Amino acid sequence: MTESEKLYMTFDEMKLRDELLRGIYAAGFERPSVIQQRAIIPMINDGDIIAQAQSGTGKTGTFVIGMLQKLDLTTEKPVCQAIILSPNRELAEQTYNVTRTLSGFLGSRIHLCIGGKPIKEDLEILKKGVHAVIGTPGRVHDMINRGMIDGSKISMLIIDEADMMLDRGFKEQLYYILRAVDDGDKVKGLQISLFSATLPDEILEITNKFMQNPTKILIKKDQVALEGIKQYYIDVDKEEGKLDTFLDIYGIITINQCIVYCNSKSKVDWLNNELKKREFPVSAIHGEMKTEEREAIMDSFRSGGAKLLLTTDLLARGIDVQGVNLVINFDLPTNREMYIHRIGRTGRYGRKGTSINFLTSNDSKYRTDIEEYYDIKMVEMPSPDSLKF
Repeated sequence: MTESEKLYMTFDEMKLRDELLRGIYAAGFERPSVIQQRAIIPMINDGDIIAQAQSGTGKTGTFVIGMLQKLDLTTEKPVCQAIILSPNRELAEQTYNVTRTLSGFLGSRIHLCIGGKPIKEDLEILKKGVHAVIGTPGRVHDMINRGMIDGSKISMLIIDEADMMLDRGFKEQLYYILRAVDDGDKVKGLQISLFSATLPDEILEITNKFMQNPTKILIKKDQVALEGIKQYYIDVDKEEGKLDTFLDIYGIITINQCIVYCNSKSKVDWLNNELKKREFPVSAIHGEMKTEEREAIMDSFRSGGAKLLLTTDLLARGIDVQGVNLVINFDLPTNREMYIHRIGRTGRYGRKGTSINFLTSNDSKYRTDIEEYYDIKMVEMPSPDSLKF
């Protein structure tokens, strides 16, 4: 049995630092999830890793625990040894919060390095020294360029949602960062870890250029569709019928919290205005909003201040709000990978969830593509008053 196939059924078996174990148990982690059972130890053992795990399975905890176990905390002045890259600010903040929780007894210094915040703060904190940086590609690229992060000292580079990094215009920044931390000296032991819920062929480009015989911890594509999430569709015929359909559904079913996805920022703004006219408990978020506004909206939604959150694919990846038990695709995504990421915002950590897809006549090819690729079947939504949430 190879190391990547071996299962560690408890965190104690992994022989982690006592302080890290205290943080893990204090955070409420009782036993490792499947991806944690398989991937934490290979990551601690230094080799490059490609890990695929569906949303809601503890992927973030996997690489955070692996990183924290390996950090050298003995130097008089902290040295930045690890970088965790996330494709957007919200996901970076969430990873940072998980890291702070798990590292509560370690005494490590971790810095959140994201765009939209004053650079002066980054410069001051990095000058004093940190053990690890969690951030978005643009700001991390900037800090390396300014000499505030020494790429030659980085021993761990962790890329979360790696496929999104290559798909969203981050490729140039990502490759700069990879080249900055990988000077060709394999003696220093740079480890690159790629994590994502989906791993399309484009990932091989990074694998071939920068990784050394990576350990692959993968799940099959037909296992990516989340068990426990009921997937319904409603034929709305034309685009104009979506709003009335939404109003009909919302007037009948009882939900805890719901994320509604649209394919454009303009659609989010339009729907937000329409629902606010009708005094719905709604908030909206997309990439053109200022950082402070986005943070306030997410904080409010997480605390239950709004029952409905309208968004684009900005929030399709990795964001965990435990109260979400319904996802509505107001617009069906044209990207089949994005469908899984969207519906994965419900049914987190083994809980039940429901997704409802509004389909126009133009969506048939996208629906067919999604169903065939993931071997799933969307079923026509029954009478709304018969649904249980």
